[in-house]
Amino acid sequence: MKSRPITLTSWFLLFLFFGIFVSAQLLHAQTATPEKVIIDTDIGDDIDDAFALGLALRSPELQILGVTTTFGNTQLRAQLTRRFLDQNGRSDIPVFAGTPTTFNGTLSQHEYAEAGHFVQPAGASAAGFLLDQVRRYPNQVTLLAIGPLVNVGAAIDKDPATFRQLKRVIIMGGSIYRGYDNHLGYGPPSPPEREWNIINDIPSAQKLFTSGVQLYVMPLDSTILLMDEVKREYLFRQGTPLTDSLTLLYHQWGNQTPTLFDAMTVAFAVNPELCPVTPLHIRVDEKGYTRPEPGAVNAQACLSSSSEHFFEFTLKRLAAH
Repeated sequence: MKSRPITLTSWFLLFLFFGIFVSAQLLHAQTATPEKVIIDTDIGDDIDDAFALGLALRSPELQILGVTTTFGNTQLRAQLTRRFLDQNGRSDIPVFAGTPTTFNGTLSQHEYAEAGHFVQPAGASAAGFLLDQVRRYPNQVTLLAIGPLVNVGAAIDKDPATFRQLKRVIIMGGSIYRGYDNHLGYGPPSPPEREWNIINDIPSAQKLFTSGVQLYVMPLDSTILLMDEVKREYLFRQGTPLTDSLTLLYHQWGNQTPTLFDAMTVAFAVNPELCPVTPLHIRVDEKGYTRPEPGAVNAQACLSSSSEHFFEFTLKRLAAH
């Protein structure tokens, strides 16, 4: 049986339908509703929180409902956050300080924070703000938790049913198969360790992993992302309000090479292909280890990532004018 040749009319219709399809996809991309997010951060110690917040500001795919500060001197962290947001034209984003906790240390970026101004709204709390937003937007809010989980535990204690109405929680936290090494895959990985955000409030971490909320975990396995001198020099010479803020905070941080652990949570929220996840059952033990064990899946964990792809994505956004 002979096949019929494709006529000029058929080619025209084929290209017409293809053009309509492409146009529809572009229109959808342009009109897609930004994802509502709340960022819970211990900004002011390590420098990666500032880069994470900066990346969120540069991501139109995200609608930042507010920022909450956690762990230690939460008031000073809120002052830092308020100043950072104001200097980058985002005075519209509210900030809430969490309940302060004991912290035997000084914020490395305290000078920047002390030049800021922040007043907590009367009767407000970080956990209360989170729950209020979930009630307002049930099953629509993503929580990006990039610090110790003090506010998360408080929200679960206060109203676990409302907490479960979060769309999802994405955390930087834990150590599944790899600890704090800088081998970048060239040497043998260090064994799992007790990761900072988990061990500074183990009970709250345990509550989160058993809460039933849709949970995505960016552990040490995939977040040891070293920002070398070439990348820093490129970014810091851009001279925008955002890069100037990051430059100042970097120098107050006082170390040399940042590891952008926390920024992966934001990158993943925008582009999950940057950190493919594996379904696991993870138990937070009494010492703060995050142990993969047999059982029903309670988390999607990213166990490896491409530093090259991450920085290609992140630097383009942070450097944008």
